[in-house]
Amino acid sequence: MIFKTNIPNRDPGESVVLNTGYLLTTILDIIHNKMDIAILDTSATAHMPDVLEMPYTPDCVGGFPANEKLYTYRLGGNTCLSGDIIGEYSFEKPLERGGKILFKDMAQYTMVKNTMFNGLKLPSIILKEKSGQYTLVKAFHFEDFKHRLS
Repeated sequence: MIFKTNIPNRDPGESVVLNTGYLLTTILDIIHNKMDIAILDTSATAHMPDVLEMPYTPDCVGGFPANEKLYTYRLGGNTCLSGDIIGEYSFEKPLERGGKILFKDMAQYTMVKNTMFNGLKLPSIILKEKSGQYTLVKAFHFEDFKHRLS
C-alpha cells in the first residue's frame, strides 16, 4: 500500500530557523591516524544530531570540501563514541589547538534534539543584538545534567 500526502518533505520549522544560528567550537587537540583529526569541544552525537541522522555536513566559516584546499582534517567530537564524527573539511591554513571553528545554520537541531550524553555540557545560548552586542541567554552546567536524571 502506498500513502501519499500533499505535505512537502520539509521540516515544519525550517522556514523559521533556516540559515540561522551558529555553533562556535574550540579545537582541543589535533592527532594523526591515517589523516589529520581535529578533536573539538562539541559533539556530533550530543550537539549536532542531524549530522549523524540525516546525514548532513554543516558548512563552517573558512571550511571547504575535503581535499579542495591544502589542509584536510576530519573533525571529531569529544565523546567516547567512535562515530562522533562531524565530517571532513579542508582549510587554507593549518588548524591549531585552541583555534575556533564556527559552524553555520545550526539552530534547527542543535537547539531541540541535543543531549547531555555522559554529562557533556550543552553549548551556551547567546543572542546577537541588532547593535552587535552579545547577550548570554543561558549557560548550561553539570547540575542541569544531574537534574535531568532525577
